Amino acid sequence: MNDRALYPYVLEPKETTAIWGGESWKCWDANRVRNGALAGKTLAELRSILGSRLLGKIDPQRIFPVLTKIITANDWLSVQVHPDDAYAQRVEHQPNGKTECWYIFSAQPDSELVFGWARDMSRAEYERRVADGTLGDVLRRIPVKAGDAFYIPAGTLHAIGGGIVLFETQQASDLTYRIFDWNRVGPDGKPRPLHVQKAADVLNYHAEIGGAVETIDYRFESLDRTVLIADRNFIVERIVATEEPCSISTHDRPLIVMSLERELLLRCDDEEVALGKHETAVVPAGAQRCSLCTNHGSSPFMFVTPPPDERFIATQLLAAGVEQSRIDRFTEQF
Repeated sequence: MNDRALYPYVLEPKETTAIWGGESWKCWDANRVRNGALAGKTLAELRSILGSRLLGKIDPQRIFPVLTKIITANDWLSVQVHPDDAYAQRVEHQPNGKTECWYIFSAQPDSELVFGWARDMSRAEYERRVADGTLGDVLRRIPVKAGDAFYIPAGTLHAIGGGIVLFETQQASDLTYRIFDWNRVGPDGKPRPLHVQKAADVLNYHAEIGGAVETIDYRFESLDRTVLIADRNFIVERIVATEEPCSISTHDRPLIVMSLERELLLRCDDEEVALGKHETAVVPAGAQRCSLCTNHGSSPFMFVTPPPDERFIATQLLAAGVEQSRIDRFTEQF
């Protein structure tokens, strides 16, 4: 396949509804391309067709490594936990578990998250409280506001509260162990199933003391950027495009771009796409660079880099003039 196959792939989202609200899966292995020569193909099919031209150094035989979503919570999501890679491989026979992160788009004034335990717990006490209905007494609830970012490593107890809209980036896995569902019933009139024992296997029982991540604002490649999350699975940034086209390197990785407020123009070589609000495109690694701009003054967008090389973000921040001590404080959060 010739180089005309390397262009920004605009993805059709997968929309889901739930008793608490809904999700829009923006970038997922099964999402289909909407535009160009490869329209109708899924990301999974692109992995097979393009191999390293899509994924660079990432193994094309494995599922596209990152899943991005917009979650709209009208009510509490269930209290849940996700396994790490080792448990997913050993018990679920899946290639990886799920570490995820959230960037809050909007939140009502009284909106909260469940984020870990209010105090140290044990497996025995956890199981007892699930059985007697008092688990809610030891959940740590924290307030949230627009612009907050949260890192949720595998093993962390968590739940999203009502009145919140957020952007989620996660390892490509749907392994979720539900612990408590606020005594609700599903569409069939029955309680949704719980996964008490598997959750018990993977939970971190130590009290959580963290909260919103300390992010870093910086300027790189002529763009104002905020790095939100940077772990071994993904880097998540919020970047502001302007009317002046700016070029971003792929660094031999596919790039995930989602426009936020206004139309974003995204170009690879001679192929340009216009992304409307909350539309997502994947830039193939083999394109080497992409150009971004807007016709509307400025346009923020979410920018996700799948599994980066070690020290990638630290090197980039240093080049932007960020002090080493501040970089160290940032990376230690992950």
